[in-house]
Amino acid sequence: MELRTLQYFLTIAREESISRAAEYLHMTQPTLSRQMKDLEEQLGKTLFVRGKRRITLTDDGILLKNRAEEIVGLVERTEAEVMANEEVLTGDIYIGAGESEGLRIIARVINKIQKRHSQVKFHLFSGKAEDVTEKIDLGLLDFGIIIEPVDLNKYDYLKLNFQDTWGVLMRKDNHLASLEKITPEDLRGKPLLCSNQAMVKNEIAGWIGGNQRKFNIVGTYNLLFNASLIVEESDCYALCLDKIINTSGNSQLCFRPLVPELKANVIIIWKKYKVFSKTSEVFLKKVQEEISKQQL
Repeated sequence: MELRTLQYFLTIAREESISRAAEYLHMTQPTLSRQMKDLEEQLGKTLFVRGKRRITLTDDGILLKNRAEEIVGLVERTEAEVMANEEVLTGDIYIGAGESEGLRIIARVINKIQKRHSQVKFHLFSGKAEDVTEKIDLGLLDFGIIIEPVDLNKYDYLKLNFQDTWGVLMRKDNHLASLEKITPEDLRGKPLLCSNQAMVKNEIAGWIGGNQRKFNIVGTYNLLFNASLIVEESDCYALCLDKIINTSGNSQLCFRPLVPELKANVIIIWKKYKVFSKTSEVFLKKVQEEISKQQL
């Protein structure tokens, strides 16, 4: 399977038309159609549903589209890194991150690099730890900002000298809002929203002192913002990290920390034995400098 053929396929998927794709690619429609028929024969799969007005993808076509986007993107990034000017720092850095106030450390590093090297571009992907590590494994992300706990066997990492605090997000008019801290007993029987990350669930179960089924978990979330809307419009509580949702001023919500205290380290990870581009090396060095500065 040639890279060029995948690029043709992606163009058709985007344009939803052989004729428009052929026009975009500056080639004839019969030639492009033949390329796609050859691809389907090679794979032994039907990739397109050819309608009268538009072309859509079959389930196999959708799978190929997802993988083709990853492959083409990785090739383009590799070419850019190899061709980068050694004297002028250029290139792209891809960073995945969970929701955490600790990302401010990375934001400061990004700001410093871009002020000095304006041709360096940063691309942020937000997602839970499993999503970020999967993309690192596939080579689609250079670094991940992860909130522990996480399995680090496949990664090198640095602690960002920042800890997130676990607690409960609730409405300010909720009767538990009068408490300074929240115990497991306070939440017994209350409708809870919890992170859907497996290792986070284990951490919460440890805080409870047993099985999560002791709690009334009515739903899960991967990123907190949408969960906060449910909390705002209902009697639900969200087990979450502090400072992700703004609870100041006119906000209807408040945050109360857990007791016994439960904190989580924020770390930056990258794939073991990764060969860094010059741009990635500079970024990691600046992160190390920022961490050292905070420890003084």
